Formats: sequence, structure tokens, C-alpha cells
Amino acid sequence: MDAILSRWNEVLKDMANQVTAVSYDLYIETLEPIKVDNRKLILFASTSTNKNQLLRLHKDKLLNTVKEHFNNIDDIIVLEPSEKEKFLEEIKKAEENIETKQIFNDKNKLNAKYTFESFVVGKSNQFVYAAARSVAENPGKKYNPLFIYGGVGLGKTHLLHAIGNYIRSHNTEMRILYVTSEQFTNDYIQALKADKKENANKAFRDKYRDVDVLMIDDIQFIANKTSTQEEFFHTFNDLYQLDKQIVITSDKHPRNMETLEERLKSRFTGGLIQDIQKPDFETRLAILQKKVETERYNVENDVLNFLAEKIDSNIRELEGSLNKVVSLSSLIGKPKATMEEAQEALKDLELSQTQNLTVDKIIEIVCKYFNVKREDLVGKKKNKDIVIPRHICMYVITELLDVPLIAIGEAFGGKDHSSVIHARDKISQDMKTNKSLKTDVDDLIAMIKSGN
Repeated sequence: MDAILSRWNEVLKDMANQVTAVSYDLYIETLEPIKVDNRKLILFASTSTNKNQLLRLHKDKLLNTVKEHFNNIDDIIVLEPSEKEKFLEEIKKAEENIETKQIFNDKNKLNAKYTFESFVVGKSNQFVYAAARSVAENPGKKYNPLFIYGGVGLGKTHLLHAIGNYIRSHNTEMRILYVTSEQFTNDYIQALKADKKENANKAFRDKYRDVDVLMIDDIQFIANKTSTQEEFFHTFNDLYQLDKQIVITSDKHPRNMETLEERLKSRFTGGLIQDIQKPDFETRLAILQKKVETERYNVENDVLNFLAEKIDSNIRELEGSLNKVVSLSSLIGKPKATMEEAQEALKDLELSQTQNLTVDKIIEIVCKYFNVKREDLVGKKKNKDIVIPRHICMYVITELLDVPLIAIGEAFGGKDHSSVIHARDKISQDMKTNKSLKTDVDDLIAMIKSGN
């Protein structure tokens, strides 16, 4: 605005020499410059008479003078008082809409590296890969919604991005949105908190419902958020009824998400549900070979076999270990990574996994994973959605830490060692027949080891 006023003052000086003193005082000096819009300078006149007289007597002179001092101006628009209020209101609404839309700008762009071509297919993921590929090739026509579940670092997010990247390259007009459930929740909270709720709600719904493909990562994090679930339910329904493709990932099957509303469970199970398992040895080796090829690493074959044999938790940890091996060999000036660096990397990995790991830290991670309060987990509540996480937590502690059973019991409200033994043995036995339970435990251990 300061730049406009500065230039306008120069216009006034020139116009004072081109018109009579009376015309200048009545029709020129009383003009108020507001903004430049679409190569037009918007001016307010003090009265309708002044506006009419100005346009009749001096418009051409004023326009020519304005063009001398303003760049890229084609015309002037003069508004009278009755038009001023409406114009200012329109400007205000436009600015509010821009500001509101900025709140909901999508910060989670698709990662171009995650494609179907870069995804290594094996026995553990061949069916989910085929389902994702089918959805990408026929969005909204088959497998809607597609619900993918599995542990940390197994490729769920990779497949979401691969679907999005494939659709974007083959259907350029389709509108694709990938977000995490955390981003969805944050956007919804922003809409609730906004000063202009009507504008914010519209912008929120435009973002999530005016799309052809909606992909939500880690949906489990809305499971204990009632109002967010309500909003997502309506978003889901709107898209589904319009045959828009919905793809969702989670760390567990919908039926095992205790605090997820039944109507959402029903929606999720109405499409195709596919799990993604930990990769077998052959797939892990193929993943490492793909990584070496893509990044052009120089690594001995024995190293890849060694890493694939030793690390079976998740792909993220597997690739991270390979990066560690290559970095170690580079630091000491070796042209090729060898078994010496591989053994050193795994030694460092095992050390970093145990450093700073405490009973309290494991309890904290388990609470976050199951969306339960710490005081409930370590307390005396006996309902199923607390007891199972409590037993799992005790089991994981005995697996990862070398601490006395009595110390573990103390952390859980002063329970004796027999309670800890019972929890440990029960989870160990149930994991043999309960696939979902085993997935939860493996997922938790992987999260704890990776430092998440």
C-alpha cells in the first residue's frame, strides 16, 4: 500500500499542473487510491457527483498520468461511496479465503522415489502389491476402499505413494491427496479453531472432498478421537458415494482397533483388506540388491547375505543398516564395503538399541501404540482394552531388557513377580495362534529398536 501511495502522490503533483485549481481540489485531490487489481488502479471518489464529473472531464488526463507512474496499468476504476462498502467487503472475503486455504495447504507431497518399479515384490507382499497396482490402474472402479495393514517399515507408505505416482502419470487430470491421519486431524482442529469457521470448514471440506483419490496413512491414530472420526466418516461417505478412490493404511486390522467406531469399521471392511507381512530372507536380499543398484553402492555380496540373515524386523532397519555399512567403509577410505564394516555396523546397531532403553521408555511407546493412558496401563483396570496392552508391555520388557521381574512388577503398580511371569508366558503362548497379536508385538519391538 505504501508503494501505491508514493506513486499516487507523484500523480497528484502532475495533475495539479494539468487541470484548474477548482477541478483539482474537487475531483482529483479527494480521490483515494485503494489497490491495483488486474492491471487496473481502483480509486474511491468522495461523492457520486465528483465521480461523474471526474470521468466526464478528466479521465483521459488522469489515466495517462497514472500510466506514467504505475507499471502495467491499463485502466482506472472510480467507485462512489455507495460502491465502496461492497468492494471492501469483497476484498475482505477474498483475503479470508486465501488465508484459510493456506491453513490447509497439503505439505505431504508424493515422494517420486516410491514407485511400483522400486517396490521389491516377494511372497510376503505379492498380494497387497497386486491390489495396489489394480487400484492405481482403475481408481474408484475396483477394491474401494483398499485397506492395507501391517507392521512398521514393511512398505505401506511406499505403496500409497506408488499408487499416487502411477495415477498422476497416467491420469493427469485426476486430483490426488495423500496425507497422514495426523495431518487430517490437525487440519480438522484448525478448522474448529479458526475465527471464520464457515470459511475454514468450507476450505477443509474442499481439500478432502474435492478429490478423485484420497490416501490416508496410519489411520489408527484417529481411533480414540471421537470428533475426528465423525468428520472422517462423512468425508469417507461423500467420496465413496461419488465412486472416488479411498486408500487407507494402518498398523492393524480394523476389527482389532478397539476404540474405532463400529460404523467406520464397517466402511473399512466393505472394500478389500490386505495385510503386508515381514519379508522373508529372499525378499530381504532382493531389497538390499535393489538398494545397491539404485544408490550405486560398492558392496561385497557376502555383506548383503549377512545383513539379510541378521535383520528380519523391517525394511527400514534393513536399508538403514546397509547405509551404515557403506558409510563406515567410505569413512576409512575403502573402495568396497566388506564383512568387517558389516559386523561393526551391526554391533553399533545393537548397542544403540539398548542404550537409553528403560522400562519407562517401553511403557511410553506401548501407551502411544495402543492409545491408552499411562495411569491405566500401570494401574488396576481389568477391562480387555487395558489388560492386553499391559500384558504385551510386560512381555516386551522381558524380551528387551535384562531387569529383575520384581522391578518390572514395581513399575506396574507394585505387582509381584508371578504377575509378570503370567503376562509374559500368556503373550508368548497366544502369539503362536493369534496372528494379529504377533503383529502387534513384532511391530512394537521394531518401533522400540528403531527408536520411534
